Amino acid sequence: MTSLAIVRILFGSVMIVSCVRFMLLGWIDTQYIQPAVHFPYFGFEWITSPGSPGMEILYGVMLLSAVGIAIGAYYRFSAAAFFLTFTYVELIDKTYYLNHYYFVSLVAFLLCLVPAQAAWSVDRWRDPGRFPTTAPQWMLDIFKLQIGILYVFAGIAKLRPEWLLDAMPMRLWMPANDTLPVIGPLMTIRWMPWAFSWAGMLYDLTIPFFLLWRRSRPFAYATVIVFHTMVGMMFQIGVFPIVLMAMTLVYFVDKPAFPGSSLLAARSSLLAARSSLLITFFLFQLLIPWRYLLYPGNLLWTEEGFRFGWRVMLVEKAGTATFTVTDRHTGRSGVVNNRDFLNDHQEKQMSFQPDMILQFAHILHDHYAQRGVADPIVTADVWVTMNGAPSRQLVDPTVDLSRETLGFHAHSWVLPYE
Repeated sequence: MTSLAIVRILFGSVMIVSCVRFMLLGWIDTQYIQPAVHFPYFGFEWITSPGSPGMEILYGVMLLSAVGIAIGAYYRFSAAAFFLTFTYVELIDKTYYLNHYYFVSLVAFLLCLVPAQAAWSVDRWRDPGRFPTTAPQWMLDIFKLQIGILYVFAGIAKLRPEWLLDAMPMRLWMPANDTLPVIGPLMTIRWMPWAFSWAGMLYDLTIPFFLLWRRSRPFAYATVIVFHTMVGMMFQIGVFPIVLMAMTLVYFVDKPAFPGSSLLAARSSLLAARSSLLITFFLFQLLIPWRYLLYPGNLLWTEEGFRFGWRVMLVEKAGTATFTVTDRHTGRSGVVNNRDFLNDHQEKQMSFQPDMILQFAHILHDHYAQRGVADPIVTADVWVTMNGAPSRQLVDPTVDLSRETLGFHAHSWVLPYE
C-alpha cells in the first residue's frame, strides 16, 4: 500500500502548490469573477461561476481537500471533494481548457476509487486496524494506463505533416526562447525545430513502454525529467511538468501485491461495479480522441473534436473577430466592442475557436434583445492566422450566427481551410 500512498502524497502536494499559486496570482478574480460572461461546455451550461465569495469558498474547499489527499485525512471525502471542485471550476469556462487540467481531473477521479490512505496517512494513524496492508496490482496499473494514454495519443496527434515536415509550430516558438539559460543557444540553430518536433513525437509514442521495461526505466525517467523541464522552461504551462514528473514515478512499482489479481478478477458486487466503471472509463478515454474523424475539414482549423484528445501544443493560432449586431426590423446596426464583455484571454481564445465564436454570438443576441433590439442579427468577420500562414477568413460573414445551433454537429458556416 505504500506505493499508492506515494502516488497520493505526490499528487496532493502538487495540487496544494497549484491551488496556492492560483490564489496568489489573483486568477480567481480575473478568470472567474470579473468577466461578464463565460463559455461553458455544451451540455454543462448549468455550471456557472458563483461569483464572490462563492469562487473563493470553492477554491478554499479545493485547497483543503488537496491537503486532505496529501496527508491522508478523511481521504475518501477529500478525494471526492477535490475531484468535484476542480472539475466544476474547469467546466465553468472552456476558455481556460488545458490538457493538464483535464489530466488532473482524471487522476483525481481514479484516486476516489483506490484506498490510497491505507499507508502513511492520518486516517491510518487514527484507526490502524481498519486498512489492509496489501493491494491488487490493478490499483497501480490504472495510473500507468492513464499516463500511457496521455503520452501515446499526444504522439499520434503529432503524426501530421505540419509537425514533422514543416516543423510547425516549433519554427515559430523556438526563436522566441533564445534567451533561456543553457538551452537558449539551441533555439536559433536552423535545423533544431525539426529535431525537436521529431524528438517530441518519438518521446510521446515510446516513453510509456520504456517506463514499463525495468531495464530501460531509469534512463526513461531521466528523459521524463529532462523533457518536461525543457517544456516547462519554454512554455507557460504552470505545474503540468511537475505533475507528470511526480505521477510517472508510479511506473517504478511493478510487483503485484496479490499475484494474479487484475481489474477483471473482481468477485464481490462492489468490486465488480468498480471494475465495470473503470472499463467504461478507459474505453471512453480510448475512443474520445478519435471523434475528430466524424468531422470534415482540417482539424486544426475547425477544432471540431480537438479538445480532450491530448493534442498538446500542436498549433499556433491568432485571430481577430469583429461582430456586428443588426436590428432585424429597422436594419440599424453597430459594431460590438468585445472588451465590454470579455477579458483579454477570453477574447484571444474566442477569436479563433468556432464553437466559442458561436457562443459569443448567442450571448450578444440575448444581451441586445434585452435592451430593445428587435430579434438581433449577429454576424462576425473573423480572420485567423495558423502556424504563421497569412490570415484567412474563418467564418462566413453573411451568416446570422444567432440562428445557428450549438451542438456536436459540424458547423457549415465555418469556411474551409484550403
